[in-house]
Amino acid sequence: MSLHFVRDDAGSAGIGDTVRLTGAEAHHAAAVRRIRVGEEVTVGDGRGAWLSGVCTAVSPREVEIRITARTDVPAPALRLVLVQALAKGDRDELAVQAATELGIDEIVPWQASRSVSRWDPAKAEKGRARWATIVREAAKQSHRPWVPEVAVVETTKQLAARAASGARLLVLEPTASIALSSLALARDDTGDVILVVGPEGGVAPEELEALSGAGATLVRLGDTVLRTSTAGPAALAVVNAALGRW
Repeated sequence: MSLHFVRDDAGSAGIGDTVRLTGAEAHHAAAVRRIRVGEEVTVGDGRGAWLSGVCTAVSPREVEIRITARTDVPAPALRLVLVQALAKGDRDELAVQAATELGIDEIVPWQASRSVSRWDPAKAEKGRARWATIVREAAKQSHRPWVPEVAVVETTKQLAARAASGARLLVLEPTASIALSSLALARDDTGDVILVVGPEGGVAPEELEALSGAGATLVRLGDTVLRTSTAGPAALAVVNAALGRW
């Protein structure tokens, strides 16, 4: 499979145009991936534009790609959203990376009451930017035409408002009586399906009450308790299969 690159301005390019990679992207392509003149690659803008092209010049400072074909991939009518509670170490980042590779459309950092990691105002934008970088790289690696959005960190009250507004909000809770695999999900549905994953200590009782009271559904994955880094990707795999995406 050819290499894929993401450039924000690639959406303006068409057949016959030249797209140039510079800076760290060019160095990685030329020096690390050893791309060569004549090699076929793909380029996207992360917003649905999908360009195929041939490398016409390669150096660590600049790679030139002549565009030979273009496809515009529409955004999905049914969006899958991961609400990932902040977690210690890199467990939340592992979840974000895997969820991007598995097809999530938006990622929402959640400051849950039991989150060991805390994003104060000074850390919030830096943390969101780091997650966005992870998402961009994972989307590029998995050849996704759309790079998922990373929202600003939200509170439980804000998540409850999403549920109250009509979004289908599914909270992963090991003690729930409803299995995620038993829910009826249709590929022609529209709107948002939101998967909510708690931190290491789980979702607090008062948070479960607030979310379910706003219209969220508590669901379980199985008989075991998964880590916060694996619960979201596992749930996403179940949903992908139910929707016929896999």
